[in-house]
Amino acid sequence: MDAVFDTIIGFEKELNLLTVLLRIVLAILFGGIIGFERSKQGRQAGMRTHIMVCMGGTMAALIGVYCTQLLGFGGDPFRIAAQVVSGIGFLGAGMIIVKSDRLIMGLTTAAIMWTTAIIGIALGLGFYSGALIAVAACVFVAAFMTRMEKRRKVSARIYIEICDLGCTEEVVGLIESLLPADSHYEVTAARSNTKGALGVSVTTLPDVDFAAFKKSLKETGGVLFVIQE
Repeated sequence: MDAVFDTIIGFEKELNLLTVLLRIVLAILFGGIIGFERSKQGRQAGMRTHIMVCMGGTMAALIGVYCTQLLGFGGDPFRIAAQVVSGIGFLGAGMIIVKSDRLIMGLTTAAIMWTTAIIGIALGLGFYSGALIAVAACVFVAAFMTRMEKRRKVSARIYIEICDLGCTEEVVGLIESLLPADSHYEVTAARSNTKGALGVSVTTLPDVDFAAFKKSLKETGGVLFVIQE
């Protein structure tokens, strides 16, 4: 058993075609898992973005290891990967939106994207267990803890994406008839990449029957998705 374990550990540390392929495939898988959860929530950065960020972090780490182990260059093998940690902030900043009512959105997506890049670096260095645990933690925080935060809010935010602009008037009518009178809504740019789509952001009371409201909107046929933030 010890011999088998030593063989596995040796394989993980050795940089060859198989280990490089394994790390890149895992980067695609792990980045896709996180991106899928984000796209399900209608966030700007979906599967493709998170996959590319994770794979980019993996390649940055692999380049450093390749230069020191195989090419024999001196210096710090983590130097390139360290630039990813700081440089990914520019991409994450593009996810942050300041709404007209001074509400800041996109911070969670930006933070998860930054974490995804670091997961990619961990994969590039062969730290598979740490990367796997971090992916599970990201999905837990993004999916389940969001529900806990919603219970503590004094207001609820609903995002509606309309794919058929002919249904816009009907959707607005449903918002005004089904939600409390003091609810506020505004038309925004679509969060998805769907051509011709339009977004509507709604602020209302937290005790609104979201399931019934979502069902009514979906029955119009022109609503792409409805999410409670």
